[in-house]
Amino acid sequence: MALNALLSGGVLNTILSVLLAILILLVMITVHEFGHYVAGRALGFKINEFSIGFGPAIFKRKSAKSGQLFAVRAFPLGGYCAFEGEDEEGESEGAFNKQHPLKRIVVLIAGAGFNYLLAIIIILISTFAFGQMAYRVNAVEVTAEYTAEYSLQAGDTIVDIDGKDVYLAADLVSALHGRAEGEVVEVGVMRGGQRATANVMLRADCNFENSADISLAFHALGVGTYENEQGAFYDLSTVNCKFGFWESIGRSFMYSFKIAGTIFTVLGELLTGNLSLDAVGGPVTTIKLTSEIASQGVQNFLEIAAYIGVNLAVFNLLPIPALDGSKVVFCLIEWIFKKPVPRKVEAVIHVIGFALILGFAILVDVLQFL
Repeated sequence: MALNALLSGGVLNTILSVLLAILILLVMITVHEFGHYVAGRALGFKINEFSIGFGPAIFKRKSAKSGQLFAVRAFPLGGYCAFEGEDEEGESEGAFNKQHPLKRIVVLIAGAGFNYLLAIIIILISTFAFGQMAYRVNAVEVTAEYTAEYSLQAGDTIVDIDGKDVYLAADLVSALHGRAEGEVVEVGVMRGGQRATANVMLRADCNFENSADISLAFHALGVGTYENEQGAFYDLSTVNCKFGFWESIGRSFMYSFKIAGTIFTVLGELLTGNLSLDAVGGPVTTIKLTSEIASQGVQNFLEIAAYIGVNLAVFNLLPIPALDGSKVVFCLIEWIFKKPVPRKVEAVIHVIGFALILGFAILVDVLQFL
């Protein structure tokens, strides 16, 4: 009885949530490696193995025709497409490092391309099935100074600010940044199922510390607050906005671009010190947050899967050693100068890069628990 009660409660839910997060990560990594595989096969590269997961093989099959090994391995957090001669000088005609640099670049970026393509498909499915998530204002702060004429209305769903579409909370920050208290901005809203415009007088200066300074943005727009034992919260809820067919397609693509842009924004703020390291997380934090969001319903599952897909695509193309983007840089150097960087030197650079990435991931996860 005690075991049944335990499994029927929070423990089982937690396990299922973590499994959902692992499933999302496994699918995205597998799709990424499959992109490399498809491009490699199409361009005549010799592929030794395509593996889903790491560790001991629980299933494997070798093609008698091509000699390729297909394997499913015990640990589901990863996978790989092993090309002949990728990390050393291969002897066969189809070896990775014997191919023209342009062909190698195509293979390298194909992984990210497949991630982005899958993310777009997921976003389109979510948009047409549910609509796009947006912020609905449940209460508005109206005073003698800030009258109803220059305020949002309870029930308004924010769509754009001064013509700039709002897809993410960070879009509010970028749209309002630098505005002063007392300025009037045009906020496009959905009101009673129809598009409307609210002229909102800002309640505060919009001098944001970073893209995560969302609370000041809502305060400046006059969104109401409520109190509980944990402090003040802005009286908002997320709702789904439905758009027409072509607008839904356009907004889906733009939404993916916005997600991609957050990576560069966060990296820039980390480098300038405007965002602290404890604001980001590593693998453990990613799985924790993903499991929490994915378990909240089908739409949330699709949203976080698309978000991870876009992030994985963009991050892998950054010119950081050990990532596909840095390997593209080495291919470009070889193409331009007609001579490759010594393979051993490149290999050492990638090993050092991988160690630094791993160390950074561990550090930011540790900071989450301090």
